[in-house]
Amino acid sequence: MNPADQERFDRLFDANLQAMQLHGLRDKTIDSYSRTLRRVAGHFGRCPDDLSPDELKSYFSALLEQYSWSTIKVDLCSLQFFHRYVLDREMEWIKIIRPPRVRTLPDIPTREEVHALINRVRKLRYRIFLLVIYSLGLRISEGLGLEVADIDGSQRRVHIRDAKGGKDRYVPMPDHTLQSLRRFWTTHRHPRLLFPSPAGSQFIVRMASAPMDASGVQAALKAARMECGIEKRLTVHSLRHAYATHLLEQGMDLRLIQSLLGHSNSNTTTRYAHITQVVRDQSGDRIERLLNGFQLRWEEEG
Repeated sequence: MNPADQERFDRLFDANLQAMQLHGLRDKTIDSYSRTLRRVAGHFGRCPDDLSPDELKSYFSALLEQYSWSTIKVDLCSLQFFHRYVLDREMEWIKIIRPPRVRTLPDIPTREEVHALINRVRKLRYRIFLLVIYSLGLRISEGLGLEVADIDGSQRRVHIRDAKGGKDRYVPMPDHTLQSLRRFWTTHRHPRLLFPSPAGSQFIVRMASAPMDASGVQAALKAARMECGIEKRLTVHSLRHAYATHLLEQGMDLRLIQSLLGHSNSNTTTRYAHITQVVRDQSGDRIERLLNGFQLRWEEEG
């Protein structure tokens, strides 16, 4: 990028940052959109304020070869925002790219598989963390952000702060999880964080200002899954899916589960109704009856 382009890019980048802050976008969204703008500028080697439709098509075509559709959607939304609120014009994205609408169902571990997975994890901090994720139905970022002050032991509940969409919520905490967390906290005694970054000595852990890394948790679960011989495609988020599914199987009202998970749209929660063991058993029973008394004739007619 030549000096003139760099100067223009820096000015527009700052304007985009200001616009995102004024529109109340969350920090993670601002980080993602900012990375997109830098990626686009790096791809073309110039300030991306005058890209033609053909250039945008070539960019998204190149992106499709390296990234998932979720990343491409972020780049698309980022460029739309940049065009609309910084360049003051609309981006004709429909003519350029249209992400497919997909509705997948996650793999759900059984209760027995969840228990086996958690106990197979080798490091205690990851074991306790996965117990918390499953028994509270949390997203991984919500679990990593938990603080000592969020735990209300007397009322057996946890305050989940600044979750997806900037919303807070309370979730009930099982006594087993509460006692496990209390015992685990004595191993590091961090004044604020429940899961601080384990950087060396216990003193350094107590002084750590950041929680432990998400990638370490994912790697620990993957190793445990392989050792357990479980073939399902499971991640840490699968434990949140399992929480909802297992509660539904026990008869909990879907609307209450929606509240516990922090879902804004009931349709997001409804999908769990399709994958519970209860539904599989009941529908399986009825489907079996469709062929009651039927005998297939095997003789071929010549």
